[in-house]
Amino acid sequence: RRVHGKQEQGIVSPLGTKKTGGKSGIIIQEQIEENPLKKIKKFSGTPSRVVLLKNMVGPGEVDEDLEREVAEECSKYGVVEKCLIFEVIDPNFPVEEAVRIFVSFNSIESARKAYVELDGRFFGGRTVQCCFYQQDRFDSHDLAPGPLDPK
Repeated sequence: RRVHGKQEQGIVSPLGTKKTGGKSGIIIQEQIEENPLKKIKKFSGTPSRVVLLKNMVGPGEVDEDLEREVAEECSKYGVVEKCLIFEVIDPNFPVEEAVRIFVSFNSIESARKAYVELDGRFFGGRTVQCCFYQQDRFDSHDLAPGPLDPK
């Protein structure tokens, strides 16, 4: 928890208002959950060292910097061994799943941390969706969507 102020006496949670009647109200301290991402109870896919990020960008929005930027962001959660981007060019494929960003970590624990922190996170007006991806499929560069993909 981050506390602001010269002597760390500042506000540590958001303030809100509560109507008390007519045109009057009071200022209240809103309750916040320490880490809303801890609500994740079940991972999508069997945990592996590879996390698949979907809906981070849309079709045609991949640029030459995206792979490096994603790898850099994901390095906050552990050692990134490789980052690959696969774009599905079928116009009938769901837009939110058309750009598949694969991040391979050096440990399952790092991949789990990234999953917990990135799943549901907003990026460029989109909500990122994460799932674990099978290591053997990733190693053989089988990156296209298929029936074995976790839902």
